[in-house]
Amino acid sequence: MLHDYIADLHIHIGRTRRGEAVKISAAPSLTLERILKMAADTKGIDIVGVIDCHVHEVLAQIEEAVMEQTAYPLEGGGLQFSGVTLFLGTEIELFDQAGQGPVHVLLFMPTLESMRELSHWLAKRMKNPRLSSQRVYERAETVQSKVRELDGLFIPAHVFTPFKSVYGKGVKRSLTEIFDPNLIDAIELGLSSDTTMADQVEELHRYPYLTNSDAHSLEKMAREYQMIRLEQPSFTEFKRALKNEQGRRIVRNFGLNPLLGKYYQTRCAGCGEVTAPGAACSDCGSHKQIKGVADRLRELKSGEGGPPSRPPYVHQIPLEFIPKLGKKTLEKLRAAFGTDMDIIHRVTAEELRDVVPASIAHDILAARENSLEVEAGGGGTYGKVRRSIE
Repeated sequence: MLHDYIADLHIHIGRTRRGEAVKISAAPSLTLERILKMAADTKGIDIVGVIDCHVHEVLAQIEEAVMEQTAYPLEGGGLQFSGVTLFLGTEIELFDQAGQGPVHVLLFMPTLESMRELSHWLAKRMKNPRLSSQRVYERAETVQSKVRELDGLFIPAHVFTPFKSVYGKGVKRSLTEIFDPNLIDAIELGLSSDTTMADQVEELHRYPYLTNSDAHSLEKMAREYQMIRLEQPSFTEFKRALKNEQGRRIVRNFGLNPLLGKYYQTRCAGCGEVTAPGAACSDCGSHKQIKGVADRLRELKSGEGGPPSRPPYVHQIPLEFIPKLGKKTLEKLRAAFGTDMDIIHRVTAEELRDVVPASIAHDILAARENSLEVEAGGGGTYGKVRRSIE
């Protein structure tokens, strides 16, 4: 029997259990234990992809959990913890010998054994294998072939963001300039784009899209995710879903309205003012820009529409974006209703008004209907929710 699962497959570890840094820019509270607990108890995530599992201490901790029987390997790959399934991943940075890049990609392995082998292989090709998102000194296609040899998944990450992405500063026009297109399993969109925007690039029509949080703190988990239909939450079942096999599929992508992303608009790199691509800033005169995803996609546009099998993309407003919904109010909501998935998608208007002011209840419901007014972000600054559209 098939079931629907919530999956966020791009979550960083900030620190090991000994306090050693893994993702330097991530919060120290992002330990493996807290990620798993937050996913199961607070966020309502069924499958998490932790993308720093190449780190020796992280792998050792997971192996210890299996030995202590607080986790067990699934027959189809992945590891089952209490209330949540873990997929073993790593994020690396590639820089092609031809000068294309740097580009971030996600690599996922089905088992501890295959991740251990990949970890050893990568360690010979990076300067510090104890840290996340490290540059791998190897041809991209060689990495892709290694991932395929180990029965893993190769997924270009946040592909339109201005920094360290395929279409940002990665390549000029096509992902074929750096990758073998036949060895790509899916495309991760990133916070400043959605399905409609991405499908302007015709060469992407062949790939399934993933929407993940790229969480650098616990609260950022599940700001983007996907609902996936599987028989069980295993790695093999997920691979089948990416290929739309026998009813396994991505049912919906949930993500920010792209305007809320940090890189939607083009802005001046100096003062942050909105600027036209290639024009001097009208405020400070600088010609240095951080090009927005919307403008970059206008340059790349090569097609319309997308494949009929493309699942719907649901614009979602994370609770932390709701005006006047602060930490204490969020705690009240979680105490009353359980997980964020319940609050965002299922709790009724009457139930919400019993716990929070009517204006906040109204905005949570308006967010479900995509009727909140949004001010676009850019240049590294998130967009803002201003008010409900009456």
